[in-house]
Amino acid sequence: MTIDPDLQGRSYPAGDTYSVGREAIRDFARAVQATHPAHFDVDAAVALGHADLVAPPTFAIIVAQRADARLISDPSAGINFTRVVHADQRFIHHRPIIAGDQLVAELHVDSVRAMGGGAMITTRAEISTVDGVPTATSTSSILVRGEDQ
Repeated sequence: MTIDPDLQGRSYPAGDTYSVGREAIRDFARAVQATHPAHFDVDAAVALGHADLVAPPTFAIIVAQRADARLISDPSAGINFTRVVHADQRFIHHRPIIAGDQLVAELHVDSVRAMGGGAMITTRAEISTVDGVPTATSTSSILVRGEDQ
């Protein structure tokens, strides 16, 4: 199946809520070797003016990839995940992600560009709290290799 060029402009509404937990922040911080005390110690985060632990900036990838999964699992998109190569990831942070946040992400397919037998797809996940407070914008590009590549 080939990639549908009409994917460009498609949006996927916010899916399941992601509850940001303290242990998830601590585990993620350890995994990415983020050592700031505000990722591990509530008192250190509060001293900086936050209500709870602060997630490392790349923590937003957890919510963004859940949003991207809705596109990849959409049969009409024609994406064979075994042929996907992650090409680029960028974040714009509107506010820190804090333990206790309830986050959702709406996904937008910003571009689909044919490349040989495959396609480069750029998506944008608008991450916000369930109350609608903008938290982060994640832009991701994936290369879906063609069957002969």
